Amino acid sequence: LNDLFAIDQHDKWLRFGLGLHTGIEPFSGRIMWIRVWHSNRNPQLILNYYLDTIAELGHMPLITQSDLGTENYGIANAQTLLRQRYDPTLQGTLQHRWMRTKKNIMPEITWSQLRRRFTPGFENLLDEGVIEGWYDSGDTLQMMVFRWVFIPWLQRELDAYRDRVNNSAKRRDRNKVLPHGVPNLIYNSPEDFGSLDFKVSIDREGIDYVRNVYIDASNPVFDIVPPMLGNFIEHCYDAMGRPAVTRTSVWTVYRNVLSAVQ
Repeated sequence: LNDLFAIDQHDKWLRFGLGLHTGIEPFSGRIMWIRVWHSNRNPQLILNYYLDTIAELGHMPLITQSDLGTENYGIANAQTLLRQRYDPTLQGTLQHRWMRTKKNIMPEITWSQLRRRFTPGFENLLDEGVIEGWYDSGDTLQMMVFRWVFIPWLQRELDAYRDRVNNSAKRRDRNKVLPHGVPNLIYNSPEDFGSLDFKVSIDREGIDYVRNVYIDASNPVFDIVPPMLGNFIEHCYDAMGRPAVTRTSVWTVYRNVLSAVQ
């Protein structure tokens, strides 16, 4: 356990202007994060997902693993720097494993399950807005309002999906060598499943150090929309009485916010 975290991006929603990203602990099958944003190609953004996760855990895996995309350089560098900080004997070694495409199996499985269990309903809903002519990702203002309304709601839905997966026993698979059971239970009590835990304890100082080296907090990739526009949209949303965003209301809220902003 915690031998590695495997990370991967998912581009199937880029046509809506949305990029998905995940990190998996393969031994337990636990989804460490699954995030939606307006990008999944920025190394600082991807690194931020990782640092948020390990900061919350208080530990990190021995290595990280990804395909060869430049968006993963941030994690590769930060993982290596952090591991060397806690174990100076690792100086001069890379603590990240680069995988050829389609060899980074675990996240691929997560994406295929997401496409089966989660995406169909949401994809149909997103498509509805495009088909009805409410949303054109080539229209900058529409895209900004779409991001502002949809991303926080979709993230809440993805968090709920992650919790469901992490708290449900996997179907038995005769070919699987890894333990069967509930990912969270395996992750939190590996000894009950006959496993060693290789986690490396980390402290706040280490995380802050790496953030300062590799992340520029003022990078616009971290803004859901440009701040001035965000404040204006927020003001319009307040004036509407801050209606709840749900599966049934999301397009109505989007259209009302858009017309208020226009």
